[in-house]
Amino acid sequence: MKQSTPLRAFNFLYFALLAMFVSFLPVYFDSQGLSPSQIGFIIGTGGIITIIAQPLWGMISDRTKTIRKVLMLLIVCASITGFLLYNTTSYTMLIVFAMLTYFFLMPIDPLTESMNFRIAESTSINYGSIRTFGALGYAVMALLTGYLMTHYGSHSLALVFAGIGLLSFIIILPIPDAPAAAKPVTLKSLKNFLSGKETLLFLLLVFICSIPARINDTFLGIYILELGGNPALVGQAWFLAAGSEIVVFALSFWWLRKGKELILITIAGAFYFIRFFISAWITDPHWLAYLQVLQLLTFPIFYTAAIQYLYRIVPVEWRATGQTVLALLFFGVSGIFASYVGGAMYEFFGAKTLFLSISAISCVGVIFGLVLHRTYGGSQRNTEADT
Repeated sequence: MKQSTPLRAFNFLYFALLAMFVSFLPVYFDSQGLSPSQIGFIIGTGGIITIIAQPLWGMISDRTKTIRKVLMLLIVCASITGFLLYNTTSYTMLIVFAMLTYFFLMPIDPLTESMNFRIAESTSINYGSIRTFGALGYAVMALLTGYLMTHYGSHSLALVFAGIGLLSFIIILPIPDAPAAAKPVTLKSLKNFLSGKETLLFLLLVFICSIPARINDTFLGIYILELGGNPALVGQAWFLAAGSEIVVFALSFWWLRKGKELILITIAGAFYFIRFFISAWITDPHWLAYLQVLQLLTFPIFYTAAIQYLYRIVPVEWRATGQTVLALLFFGVSGIFASYVGGAMYEFFGAKTLFLSISAISCVGVIFGLVLHRTYGGSQRNTEADT
């Protein structure tokens, strides 16, 4: 069996879990009677946990020079806490199990992406052909989760979550560990990487662009429900969003070019602006769901280009940690702001004001991206060679 086959299967299953957690956790909380500010509080606090957990597990992976074994531990723990989360109705226990799931589930994402990229490099397999299966898993599970919540209730997700987690653990067993870096891991190399002007400006760009994306991810489902939709329609919205990513990831070998990452990130930011600006004016939940097809021009382009740019400037021995820093900004730090501030804005000013605000932030990201592209866009720096 080719090693890429179980790796693709693992991507499918893990991102299916991520669809249940990231896209439907707010909907699940809403079904338990929580207010937007309470939902924002829990998810924002989860972002704080993510900030702690992702670097921790990334450092453990780099220090022990293994990704697969760390993933095996995390997937088992996340399956248990996720099962308990979707089985409880107590507000206190919802917070406890949500935090534990954030601690174990969210670090899997950057480690999986790092494993994808490293194995793709070592076997001359296109990264996009692997990551496509993650988008497919997210899309299928988003559609199925909406159906399950509508017809069988929100607590039906508990067994499904645990079952997929168990299957993920079995699938990862035959996957070979990602090739370890030949250079030794040193704190000096990490300090040099994180203190570079180009690196800091790039990470700032990621942070600016990720805030609107995370606010949308957190409150899209609630917005659809407010407009008169149901969980099944939320599932359809995320199916369209994740499904549209498939073709973009699959064709990444065609459109992703070294030295063009910053302009691609900027283009994705422009489509984020268009998407969120239109969302503010929609009054039909079905049209809001259909609009999510614009995901194909936003997240997959933004994140894939960001990963490639990161791998050009990060020291080779710190790639897993560098990937973790990227995911931490996109899903952690920005998620805290998105959840706390976004939840308060949604409750006090409404969805229209919230989406107009994030469209404005996306516009700022576009301008900043253009500035960085003009400054660093032609750079062909390869940190692996430099360090």
